[in-house]
Amino acid sequence: MSRPSDPLISIIVPCYNEEESLPILFERLEAVAKTWPGRHEVICVDDGSRDATWSLLQARSATHPQWRCQSFSRNFGHQAAVSAGLQKARGDAVIVIDADLQDPPGELLRFINEWLAGYDVVYGVRESRDDPSLKKALAWGFYRVMEKLATIRIPRDSGDFALFDRRVVEVINRLPERRRYLRGLRAWVGFRQKAVVFKRVARVAGQPNYTFSASLQLALDGLFSFSTTPLRIASYLGFFITGCALLLTVASVTGLFAGHLPSVFALMLMLLGGVQLICLGILGEYLGRIYEEVKGRPAWIVAESTDDRR
Repeated sequence: MSRPSDPLISIIVPCYNEEESLPILFERLEAVAKTWPGRHEVICVDDGSRDATWSLLQARSATHPQWRCQSFSRNFGHQAAVSAGLQKARGDAVIVIDADLQDPPGELLRFINEWLAGYDVVYGVRESRDDPSLKKALAWGFYRVMEKLATIRIPRDSGDFALFDRRVVEVINRLPERRRYLRGLRAWVGFRQKAVVFKRVARVAGQPNYTFSASLQLALDGLFSFSTTPLRIASYLGFFITGCALLLTVASVTGLFAGHLPSVFALMLMLLGGVQLICLGILGEYLGRIYEEVKGRPAWIVAESTDDRR
């Protein structure tokens, strides 16, 4: 598919308490943008920060019109911030990058060149990552579990660092779900996709804002949004307990566990109770997501936007 001769490149930057990183982001992003073809705009979405993030973004937008910024009324989460940026972006190609610069802006020209070559989605795959050992191990395990359980192929070791063609953005924006796992949606929509391998570096400044609980919630959203395997596991556990109960019945009739049946029955009751709680938890995860979707509340609320002042 042909690309515009003078493309507009949109950069989406979700921000949450990034006052220390933003000055470096401003400098680096504008420096690399000079190497890109065409024009560019930067969409910064302040996800309810409690520091000076919004003030810095407002000041940047006042002196650099290509920086279009908006602020949420509270913290709605990283995926909501990226989704809001996708709704706001006007570019022929739209790129998502985090404000902490762990995804290096210097890699973006590679993404753009692959897009110019005809790919509709170009996503980053982490060759290595400068993170604590436990976080790296958990991330490694999660991506491989998702690869086995998901109903579609979600590339392992790929995050939200990606480029989307305009028509892909329009498709994603039309998808109705509010509780989003964007790297899964990116795989689900299809189109021509290409991986770009890169090294993920340490934060340039400040402390990580993505807590373990937030990472766990994102992982659960991905699992329950793109796999029904947990429901099958609940069924398999039910068959397993039923089989154990039948074996125990046979053993009690034949006297195999004579004198030990009270202990065996107690263990079976404990096992049955545990399996029931696990199955209820799995059902609860799916029902909770259905409940959130049925309510139909907006996924985010914009409190302020620099576009309103122009």
